[in-house]
Amino acid sequence: MISINAAVIDLKRIELLADCDSPIHNLDARAKVLVTLVFIISVISWNKYELARLVPFFIFPAVTIALANLPAAYLARKIAFICPFVLLVGIFNPVFDHTALLQIGQIGISGGWISLASLLIRSLLTVGAAFILVGTTGFAGVCQALEQLGLPQVFAVQLLFLHRYIFVLAEETGRTSRARELRSCGKKGLGVVSFSSLAGHLLLRTWQRAERIHTAMLARGFVGQFHTHRHSSFGAVETGFLLGWSSIFIFLRFFDISSAIGKLVTGIFP
Repeated sequence: MISINAAVIDLKRIELLADCDSPIHNLDARAKVLVTLVFIISVISWNKYELARLVPFFIFPAVTIALANLPAAYLARKIAFICPFVLLVGIFNPVFDHTALLQIGQIGISGGWISLASLLIRSLLTVGAAFILVGTTGFAGVCQALEQLGLPQVFAVQLLFLHRYIFVLAEETGRTSRARELRSCGKKGLGVVSFSSLAGHLLLRTWQRAERIHTAMLARGFVGQFHTHRHSSFGAVETGFLLGWSSIFIFLRFFDISSAIGKLVTGIFP
């Protein structure tokens, strides 16, 4: 029960980060969404064996976290949470790809291990960019920006409702778990029959509560439009932010800065 409540509070903390005041928070949400999109496309466009040229892309999350004054340790923990899932996806790469692509002394590193490392780095970069976007904009702001950029309103609203339903599901799960603990007299384990019944009741409870929430929203005049507490316009600052970061990403994508830095260092320290 405590772990469920802690998970809900931890999940809400990302939304609370969007209420802070910083140069990044004050930017129009559309600029941040577009920059994040260009960043993700630039990162995932590399081939599966690329490693060194992905490292310079860490400049974007590092600078953004510093300017937005986001808790770096908290974001690092959230990003690290996805690592086991990424490893599960790419764990068989070294098994099927035995081609030696790198030689370190007497040890040959196969393409499978390199592709696994590349997959992990790209996942950290893209997921980190998504967390930073939500932490500086809020999920409602992201959905509003997507609608303003041309996403059909019905899809934007569904994304927002799906995000809010996660909290409804988690809160009802906590209440159901607490009720079971109070009635189980310290016994552990649900059993198949008890678990199926609990899951069914949980689905019905969350569905009914979601309908009550939707009815309350309609009673307050909800017509499918977003209303966020932070209002901004796409001006010169947003244009500079978009063009500046996009130029950096394109430069890093087509210019091997890692190799240039390596040659410079080896030239200075032969």
